[in-house]
Amino acid sequence: MTYMSGSLYIISAPSGAGKTSLVSQLTKTDGSIAVSVSCTTRAMRPGEANGVNYHFLSVEEFEKKIEEGDFLEYAKVFDNYYGTSRSSVKAQLNAGKDVILEIDWQGAQQVRRLMPQATSIFILPPSMNELHRRLKARGTDSDEVIERRMQDAINEMSHYKEFDYLVINNHFETTLKDLHSIFKAKRLRRQSQLQAHKVLIKDLLGMEIEV
Repeated sequence: MTYMSGSLYIISAPSGAGKTSLVSQLTKTDGSIAVSVSCTTRAMRPGEANGVNYHFLSVEEFEKKIEEGDFLEYAKVFDNYYGTSRSSVKAQLNAGKDVILEIDWQGAQQVRRLMPQATSIFILPPSMNELHRRLKARGTDSDEVIERRMQDAINEMSHYKEFDYLVINNHFETTLKDLHSIFKAKRLRRQSQLQAHKVLIKDLLGMEIEV
């Protein structure tokens, strides 16, 4: 069996739970963690860069990738495709990065079917009142949109049991440490340590080891 150097992580959460802020700070805290850049057919917006915010593709390019089976997950939203490139993710994993997919529960189901070894994490808000407060504090959505997001959140959160880990985002710094601990613990599993320290273990035992 061939083992990749990095590990794949799926992180999902309802809108307003703080997932994006946590993931952003996590990648700043740990240089071995990267976020997968999704592909999309929507137009590039001012201030965005290809390969940074998204891999911007034409509809023809995206559909060709679908035919080739290159997507771990994809969906069509308001006439635009969005998806996660399998080849791009595998390149990051083989380079030794732990890769995060920020996707919803439906995308998570697709990825788990293709890469069942992925570790999945669901982030929950500490209460519905706090979730509402955070959505309101953004100042970007109308009351009607916020109420729709609150209803959508209930449906999304009902899928928590499909995930390996649950993290409650009550206090940001504490939650960040909890999230990071999942990554650090995974790196200490025997197989990961055998990959990272093969030469050392061979020297200690005076014999070849299987990875």
